[in-house]
Amino acid sequence: MSSPSSSSSLTLPGDPPGGRRAIAVWSIGVSVYFVAVIFRTSLGVAGLDAADRFHVNASALSTFSILQLLVYAGMQIPVGLLVDRLGTKKVLTIGVVLFTAGQLGFAFSPSYGMALASRALLGCGDALTFISVLRLGTRWFPARRGPMVAQLAGLVGMAGNLVSTLVLSRLLHGVGWTAAFAGSALAGVVVLVLLLLFLKDHPEGHEPEPLAHQGAAYVRRQIAASWREPGTRLGLWVHFTTQFPAMVFLLLWGMPFLVQAQGLSRATAGELLTLVVLSNMVVGLVYGQVVARHHAARLPLALGTVAATATVWAATIAYPADTAPMWLLIVLCTVLGACGPASMIGFDFARPANPAERQGTASGITNMGGFVASMTTLFAIGVLLDATGDNYTIAFSAVFVLQALGLSQILRLRRRVARRERERLVASRVKTVHVPV
Repeated sequence: MSSPSSSSSLTLPGDPPGGRRAIAVWSIGVSVYFVAVIFRTSLGVAGLDAADRFHVNASALSTFSILQLLVYAGMQIPVGLLVDRLGTKKVLTIGVVLFTAGQLGFAFSPSYGMALASRALLGCGDALTFISVLRLGTRWFPARRGPMVAQLAGLVGMAGNLVSTLVLSRLLHGVGWTAAFAGSALAGVVVLVLLLLFLKDHPEGHEPEPLAHQGAAYVRRQIAASWREPGTRLGLWVHFTTQFPAMVFLLLWGMPFLVQAQGLSRATAGELLTLVVLSNMVVGLVYGQVVARHHAARLPLALGTVAATATVWAATIAYPADTAPMWLLIVLCTVLGACGPASMIGFDFARPANPAERQGTASGITNMGGFVASMTTLFAIGVLLDATGDNYTIAFSAVFVLQALGLSQILRLRRRVARRERERLVASRVKTVHVPV
C-alpha cells in the first residue's frame, strides 16, 4: 500500500478541505471502481462454464483475460493524460458506459468471437476507472490523506472481487449464464445514474488551472519525463513483480487448478478463492499502517511478498503427491492475498518522484506493470497447459520466470531511487527553511 511522504503531515496551501462531502463524492467514484472489478473478475468464477459454452481449449480460454488485460494495460498512459485534460467525471462516465456494455454483451454473446469482443470492450471501460479514482481523491482530500485514500480504493476493489466470487458464482449456477451476467450489468446502470447526478471533479474554490491544448509534443514530453525518473520505473517493476500471481489465480486459472488438478469441488475452490480476497483486505490494512509509520519498509515488504509467494507456489505445484494437502492450499491462498497490497507500494515510489502535473501519467505507467505481467503469464499458462496435456506443475512454473525478471530490475534500480529520494528530501528542507512564515 501507499504511504505518505515525509512532509505529508502538514496541510499544504490550497489543499482541498476533505470532510463529509469529500467522502460522499469520493464514495460515488470508488463505487464505479467497485463495479468495474466485479465485471473484470467475473470470468474467474466462470472459466470452466465459458470453456463449455464456447467449446474452447485452455489457450482460447486464456485469450479472454489476455485481451481484456492487453486493452487495460495499453490504455493506462492515455487514461492518465485524459483524466488530467477532461476531468474525472467525464472519464468515469465513458468508462461505466463501456464496461456495462461489455458485460451485457458477454451475457448474450452467441459465439466465441462476440464474447471476445465484449471482454475487450469491458477491459476498455475498466481501464478508465482506477487512475480516475486516484485523481478524484487528490482533488477532494488534503495531500496528507492521499495514501490512505488510495489504500481504501484498493480495498474497495477487492470487495468487488469478493462479490464476484461469492455472489456472481452462485447466480451463475443458479439462474444460468445469460441471466447472471445480464443481471450483474444492472449495477453499471445504477452507478452511472449516481455518477451523473452527484459526482463533481473538485470542491468549489479548488478548480485546477485550465490546460491549453498542448498537442502530441506535450504528451511525449510528459511520458518521457515520467519515465526518466527512476522512481517511476521502480514503481512499475514493483507492481509488475508483486501483483500478477494473485491476479492470474483469481482472474482465470485458480478455479481450474483447484478443481482439475487438486480434485476439489467448485464450492470448496470458491471458498479458497474467497480466502485470497479476504487475506488481501486484511494484509492491505497491515501493509498500509506499516509503511505509513516506516517509509523504509516499502521495499522489504515488496521483496518479502515476492519471496513468500515464490516459496509457497513452488511447494504447492511440486508437492510429492497427486494433490497438495488442504493446509498447503490454504497457506497458498493466504500468501497470494498479500500480492495486491504489495503492488500498491509501487505507486508510493512513483508518486514522490513526479510533480503534480505528471501524477496521472506516472500512475498510468506504474499501473501497467502488474497487468502486463498478468497478461503474459495468463497466455503462457494456457499454451503450456495445451502443450503438456494439462500439466499444471509445468504450466504454473511460468510464474517464476516473470518474478526473476522483475526482481532483477528492482535490485538494479533500488539504490538510484534511494539516492534521488534523499536528494529531494534535502532540497525540500532547504526550501522550507527559506520560506517566510
